Amino acid sequence: MWHSIIFWILATLCVGCALCVVWQKNPVVSAVFLVGSFLALAGLYLNLSAPFLAAIQIIIYAGAIMVLFVFVMMLLDLHHPLDLYFRFTKPKLPKAIALGLFVWLLCTLILATAFPLALPESSQGFTITQIATLLFSKYAFPFELTSLLLLVAMVGGVVLAKKK
Repeated sequence: MWHSIIFWILATLCVGCALCVVWQKNPVVSAVFLVGSFLALAGLYLNLSAPFLAAIQIIIYAGAIMVLFVFVMMLLDLHHPLDLYFRFTKPKLPKAIALGLFVWLLCTLILATAFPLALPESSQGFTITQIATLLFSKYAFPFELTSLLLLVAMVGGVVLAKKK
């Protein structure tokens, strides 16, 4: 009974914050609502008895990724919503190459990680040791591909932020 009530409260909060992310015109306020959505999602993970996923959600997404988003927003220093559009409409070939590389990396990552993981003998789920063993053995290539994708995103952020 209580799990259902908690689920509906957190699900409503998560969807409401996600809608506010889209509707906000100020990117920093939108980022704050995104943090709210991440925290509600972490609460849903806790409700599903997955404390490791909840902790990862808070540490990585609500912490590190949002700091990166806010940092990029401050670097871009957009005074008008169309500044970004007018700043990057000139050369088409480098954009097409970067987009093609991004799509190729993303498709390779999706196809390489079909995560058909079966739960271990115990119904408690995975331990951190089992997750680390899988991550650095069976899923080493997707892990490295993800790090390359993040590197490409960081270089893209620096290119977007550089002044003429």
